[in-house]
Amino acid sequence: MQYLVYILKSLKDGRLYIGQTNNVNERIQRHNDGRVNATRNRRPLELIHKEIYNSRTDAMKREKYLKSLKSSKYILENI
Repeated sequence: MQYLVYILKSLKDGRLYIGQTNNVNERIQRHNDGRVNATRNRRPLELIHKEIYNSRTDAMKREKYLKSLKSSKYILENI
């Protein structure tokens, strides 16, 4: 099974959201339906980046790294 690290951008406030999943289309739909607390008030969201990994462990490591960068500028420079 493949896992994806994805980055969403809020069209409302321009902020980024980073996550990982094994079904990116379903996950984006959940975000845009307001079923994810972290992004509920920042809808609509658009997918701006995704990376494919062969293991969930690798995807989680990359997600953690990108989240550690804190700034959108640094995140976008590292994708």
